[in-house]
Amino acid sequence: MSESRRVFVLENIDKVLVDYDRNTDTLNIVFGEGSEEAEEAILVENDVGYRIKDNKVIGITIYNLLKRFGIEV
Repeated sequence: MSESRRVFVLENIDKVLVDYDRNTDTLNIVFGEGSEEAEEAILVENDVGYRIKDNKVIGITIYNLLKRFGIEV
């Protein structure tokens, strides 16, 4: 069985905003200016979300960040 894969580009890595929300235990990483609105959001099986615009990754969200390390929030 063949698996279809999509390829996305990661740009603007010289401008990165990282924000952690303790209430939701969520880490948000935004590439570029941060004002772009995503055309698509992809949630993969390990609770990581990717925000996509023009086949470029404009943001990554990691859910349950501290829980992954066994730290209670």
